[in-house]
Amino acid sequence: MSDMRGKVAVVTGATKGIGKAIITKFASEGVNVAFTYNSNEEVANEIANDLMEKYGIKAKAYPLNILELDGFKPLFLEIDKDFDRVDFFISNAMIYGRPVVGGYGKFMKLRPAKGLQNIYTATVGAFVRGSQEAAVRMQKVGGGAIVTMSSTGNRIYIGNYAGHGTNKAAVEAMSRYAAVELGEMNIRVNAVSGGPIDTDALKAFTNYEEVKAETIARSAVNRMGQPEDIAGSVYFLCTDEAGWITGQTLVVDGGTTFR
Repeated sequence: MSDMRGKVAVVTGATKGIGKAIITKFASEGVNVAFTYNSNEEVANEIANDLMEKYGIKAKAYPLNILELDGFKPLFLEIDKDFDRVDFFISNAMIYGRPVVGGYGKFMKLRPAKGLQNIYTATVGAFVRGSQEAAVRMQKVGGGAIVTMSSTGNRIYIGNYAGHGTNKAAVEAMSRYAAVELGEMNIRVNAVSGGPIDTDALKAFTNYEEVKAETIARSAVNRMGQPEDIAGSVYFLCTDEAGWITGQTLVVDGGTTFR
């Protein structure tokens, strides 16, 4: 397997759920991690300290509001002060709750000027700006890998998910364009499309219990997806073993989209 020790991964939205599982996976393999949080600095710093103590790597948390895309440049300038390189960028942060009002719901209830635009900003805009900043730094070290998070909600119907699902389709398309244009920098770009994963974000859905039951019923392995299921796939796409995989979407769904 690839020796990942000493490399640096930048991960957005990593204080809980999938993001936390991702930085834990990278840290366990000797990768230093720079990650962002939205508001809870204390929790973020505790996670960073725990990772450093347990795995002997360097970890640091930085504040970021992914709805403010101008924040990506100063974010990476701060990362530059603490880390001497960037090898991987994982665009993971997402929004839910009040910011998605108008974007979460049935088609006839969608309000493009409100929540729907916020979902686009947090999904596609954040991927673009974060990847641009990361690519500049990856080029200096000879290349790297970028992964964006997607969802099988752009492949199958999920109630109230039109706003999120269509933007996940958009970010997958954007990642393919990025893969072609960043390939000359030796930067690979892929997406991981997860089936419903049991996280706080999913629990925020008004029909959470319905989605959970349907996911288990559809899954070929008879269970919900867990954050660690996604983290392992993200990590794989950043290793040399995935060196000829770019411009692709890896579906990690427990077989749910086939049934």
